[in-house]
Amino acid sequence: MRVVDLRQKEVINICSCKSLGCPIDVEFNCSSGQITALILPGPARFCGMFGRDSDIIIPWNCIRQIGDDIILVELPPKPHKP
Repeated sequence: MRVVDLRQKEVINICSCKSLGCPIDVEFNCSSGQITALILPGPARFCGMFGRDSDIIIPWNCIRQIGDDIILVELPPKPHKP
């Protein structure tokens, strides 16, 4: 599998059953050549008019399965701020 193939797959969080989008980049370790994380664009702000929030970085150890058209990840929900 090539990195360009990963960019065409939709990422689904199995904890919330929500789509996170498609990867735009990967992070890798230069010395070992292994992929360490997937990088996804952050969610759009107010109707997409004010840009996006910061990128979503998914560590490689959170990836549970890579299929033909989706990538399943396990990201526990973040606690809500009061």
